[in-house]
Amino acid sequence: DVQLQASGGGLVQPGGSLRLSCAVSGVTFDDYTISWFRQAPGKGREGVSCISITENSTTYADTVKGRFIISINDAKNTVYLQMNSLKPEDTAVYYCATDTGVVGQGTLVTVSS
Repeated sequence: DVQLQASGGGLVQPGGSLRLSCAVSGVTFDDYTISWFRQAPGKGREGVSCISITENSTTYADTVKGRFIISINDAKNTVYLQMNSLKPEDTAVYYCATDTGVVGQGTLVTVSS
């Protein structure tokens, strides 16, 4: 079974940085997409970024473009989300997911002074 494990959340001051990790296991097909999405308290889900594993193509939401960077390690078993210039409105639980609908547990990011 495909499993995802997100980690790296925490408390950071506005303007700070965090790097989230999504460990991917159990994938048996060659090409897939990993997405990060977030859910802030009292709000709906918002897609943040995604990466195609074989094509290495990336997309970003307008709200994070220029601040967040998605990448994958050489072993193709960990996807990172580098978050820079964090804002209070980035506060949310962040999840990683496959394009086949598997979602890992979330990791909480709190941006506050």
